[in-house]
Amino acid sequence: MTDTPDRFSEEAQTWTVRGRDTPDLDRGVETIRGVVKTLPLRPGVYRMLDAGGDVLYVGKARTLKNRVTNYTQVARLPRRLQRMVAQTRAMEIVTTNSEAEALLLEAQLIKRYRPPYNVLLRDDKSFPFILLREDHDFPRISKHRGARVAKGSYYGPFASAGAVNATLNALQKVFLLRSCTDSFFANRSRPCLLYQIKRCSAPCVGRIDDSAYAELVNDAKGFLSGRTQEAQKKLAEAMQAAAEAMDFETAAVLRDRLKALTFIQGSQAINADGATSEADVIAMATDGGAMCVQIFFIRGGQNWGHRSFFPGHTEGIDEAEVLQSFLAQLYEELPPPKELLLDRALPEAELLGAALSEKAGRKVSLRHAQRGPARKLVEQAQRNAEEAIQRRRAETTTQGKLHRELAEIFELDGPPGRIEIYDNSHIQGTNALGAMVVAGPVGFQKGQYRKFNMKDESITPGDDFAMMKAMLHRRFARLEAEDPDRESGNWPDLCLIDGGKGQVAAVMAALAELGVDVPIVGVAKGPDRNAGREIFHLPSGRELTLPPNAPVLFYLQRLRDEAHRFAIGAHRAKRAKSITQSPLDEVPGIGPARKKALLLHFGTSRAVKGATLDDLERAPGISKQMALAIWQHFHPNG
Repeated sequence: MTDTPDRFSEEAQTWTVRGRDTPDLDRGVETIRGVVKTLPLRPGVYRMLDAGGDVLYVGKARTLKNRVTNYTQVARLPRRLQRMVAQTRAMEIVTTNSEAEALLLEAQLIKRYRPPYNVLLRDDKSFPFILLREDHDFPRISKHRGARVAKGSYYGPFASAGAVNATLNALQKVFLLRSCTDSFFANRSRPCLLYQIKRCSAPCVGRIDDSAYAELVNDAKGFLSGRTQEAQKKLAEAMQAAAEAMDFETAAVLRDRLKALTFIQGSQAINADGATSEADVIAMATDGGAMCVQIFFIRGGQNWGHRSFFPGHTEGIDEAEVLQSFLAQLYEELPPPKELLLDRALPEAELLGAALSEKAGRKVSLRHAQRGPARKLVEQAQRNAEEAIQRRRAETTTQGKLHRELAEIFELDGPPGRIEIYDNSHIQGTNALGAMVVAGPVGFQKGQYRKFNMKDESITPGDDFAMMKAMLHRRFARLEAEDPDRESGNWPDLCLIDGGKGQVAAVMAALAELGVDVPIVGVAKGPDRNAGREIFHLPSGRELTLPPNAPVLFYLQRLRDEAHRFAIGAHRAKRAKSITQSPLDEVPGIGPARKKALLLHFGTSRAVKGATLDDLERAPGISKQMALAIWQHFHPNG
């Protein structure tokens, strides 16, 4: 779904009505009244915008005119919405064919803009699937994340990468399907290690024919679709037949495969008598204003894991309304199951069911489990939600104590709500890259991580001081331009720099050029680079060390190590990509065929770069015009 009205209807309309930029509630109401005059009695989605054009709120309505009119009756609005109306300086409207379409579009826009007055799904991680690719004579089984564009069968979602990896590992033992890439498959002359340890049937070298491999694929599909007893019975019968034929080696192999299958069934077992074979069991728990939604994923009668979610911006909103908004956003990208088994009734359950059914292209039902086996399933999810909230509260309390200690140690104005940690990574100056990770009161905020490619030719390769200065200059120049009033929450309360006096001095010089003032602390390893003897460098020149067993030291080490891990990982990915790149890739008009012809003629890209114009013209498949373009690309001043 895209943010275009014709995605829903050829008759859909989008328009904007702007009011005058004044800071009071009356002016916000005046803006909304101006919009109401133009609204139709049709379903649609509306967006409240502030003076800067940022989205404050996204809502949907069965009848736009009636719904938006409610915002002009400010005495009936809660304080939260009164603040929103006071900030409103414009509205954008999209009409749709139905309220179900409006609900789907609303969820999409909330995920895109993350407005401050909407309930937000606070989870940046995608869900992993198992993909059985079917664009090859011998289908490959693998873990998959992201858009489902490859041809094949997708099984999921799984709650975590660990759940997928454990299932894949066991499936390889049971069904012996290949997991290698097509290029690896095509270039084998003998079986790989997976064949030796009985986790692949080695179709790459003909150890199994097409029909036998296709049978394994069908067995795997049946198992992943919930027909687990069929696969178990088939393996047991084959093992018995091999034993009776005195083929004990084959019988032992089949026994091991049967044990692996039993392991999967045991590890994924859940008493799902109260639900269909494809359902999500959903329950919510609250404690002191915090809310947690727990989801169990049941597919093919198997438990594919569970995950806890903590929705944001929930103050003053009814629990059922929070859950409904959360579910609409969750299934905006995630394919909905046949049934949602809920611990409570939703205010618009029928509408949400219709929207999810429209998205899935089949019937999706919502059921409030009130008795019997279904209620036991929901109660199990509810217990997990309560335990997750308690764990989070304990972690937050510990984290808050650590942040209070940081404020005291580094003389901050108060406990930091946002900590940014910076690190560089390169090998002798090549593939230089800077990294920023972010931590807050509830842990690392991975959606806020950033990478900085160092392309500035004025930086001497390997100059860590200059790299750190350039990274911080870029970061805060952009932040100052986007949020000079520091209202977005993206300004750090503390910046940790991986390095000592030199790095801190370079960073302070960059901030001085921008006129920016944020707390900076350098984290340098102590003598012999021993962890536990770190020295902390402050801009004033003061140096600090902490007791080796201090919890706050362990916390700072963890922050520093996370930045290091992220920087190293990004650098390795960049280096791996650069290995396959060639200077010829940057020449306009050079495609794969001409690139291949040039390399076959000259031997290396360096030889192409140093070739004369006459040499280039003599290369096969290269015209005089193309030869001149190549020569001019490598000799711009020639």
